[in-house]
Amino acid sequence: MLKRTLSLVTGLALSLSALTAHAADTLRVSAIPDEAPTELLRKFKPLGAYLEQQLGMKVEFVPVADYPAVVEALATDRLDMAWLGGFTFVQVHLKTGNAIPLVQREQDAEFTSKFITSDPSVKSLADLKGKTFAFGSVSSTSGSLMPRYFMLKDGIKPEAYFSRVAYSGAHDATAAWVQAGKVDAGVLNASVWDKLVNSGKVDTNKVKVFATTPTYFDYNWTVRGTLDPALAEKIKQAFLALDPANPEHKAILDLQAASRFIATKPENYTGIEEAARAADLLK
Repeated sequence: MLKRTLSLVTGLALSLSALTAHAADTLRVSAIPDEAPTELLRKFKPLGAYLEQQLGMKVEFVPVADYPAVVEALATDRLDMAWLGGFTFVQVHLKTGNAIPLVQREQDAEFTSKFITSDPSVKSLADLKGKTFAFGSVSSTSGSLMPRYFMLKDGIKPEAYFSRVAYSGAHDATAAWVQAGKVDAGVLNASVWDKLVNSGKVDTNKVKVFATTPTYFDYNWTVRGTLDPALAEKIKQAFLALDPANPEHKAILDLQAASRFIATKPENYTGIEEAARAADLLK
C-alpha cells in the first residue's frame, strides 16, 4: 500500500513537473475577443512566429470565451501575456496589483470610437433619442466604456435616452447589426471600422459615421506581473524592434493595424479607471 501511495505521489510530482516545464518553455498568449475568433488567430499567427524566433521559445495562442476570462487567466497565471483594451488592463491591474503593460500601438495613445448608423436622418446623437443603440462588449473600452463615459458627460444616460440598448459582443458584430437594421445606431473602435471599410466588409453606401469620440488611451500588450523580468524585457524589445521598413515586419504590423509599437506604462490608463468609476463599472 505504501509503495502504491509513493508511486502515486511520485507520478503526480512528475506530472506537475512536466506541466511546469511546459509552461516555462511556452509563452501562453491570448487577446480580448473583440473580433471573431478566426480573425484574432489570423492576425496573431505571423506575430506569434516572429516572437518565437526572437525569444527562442514556443508561443501558443490560447483563445478565450469572453473579456472576463482574459482578466481571470492573467490574474491566475494561466496566461503569460494578453492583448487588452484599456478597461481590461485596469481590471487586471486592480485584481493583481502587478500586471505590466509593455507596449501599445502608436495610435493607442490617441484612440477614438466611431458612432455609426444606417439611418440617413441621423446626423448626431440628438437624432437618436428614443431609438435603438448597440455597444460591443460591456467590458470593451472603445466599444462601451469610453463612448458611454463621453455620452454621460454630455448628459446622455443610454438606458434612459434610447428605447433599447443592446450589446453585440464585438466591434465587427456591431457594424453588422447596424448594416442589417437590427439597431438604429451603434459604436465601435476606429481601427476596426477602418479595417471593415478597407476590406469591403461594410457597405459605406448604407452605413456612415456620424460622430467620433474625443481621444483616449486604449489597447496594449500586458504581461502577468510574475513573469520573469528578463523575459518580459525581451518581449518588449521584440515589439519595439518591429520596423515598417522591413517587409516581413510590415506584414506583421499591418495585421495588428499598427504603424509601430511604442512603450507604455500603467499611469497612461488612469483616465480609463476614472471613466469606469464614473460609469459605475468598477466598485
